[in-house]
Amino acid sequence: MNKITEKQSSVSIWQIAKAVMAAFMGIRTKSDLENDAATLKPVHVVIGGIIGGLVFVICVLLLVQLVVRN
Repeated sequence: MNKITEKQSSVSIWQIAKAVMAAFMGIRTKSDLENDAATLKPVHVVIGGIIGGLVFVICVLLLVQLVVRN
C-alpha cells in the first residue's frame, strides 16, 4: 500500500499528458491503463483533458488561418 501512496504523490506532468494524449487518440495498453488508474487522480485527468482540448483547438485554428491566408 505504501508503494501506491508514493506513486500517487509523484505524478509527473508528462504522465498526465501521456494519458490524455492516449485517450484522445484512442490507443491504450492494458498495463498503461492500470498504471494510470493506480496513480492518477481524476482531477489530474480532467485538468489535463481541458488543457489538451484547448491546445488542440488552438492548433486547428492556427492551421486554418495558415491555409486561408495563403
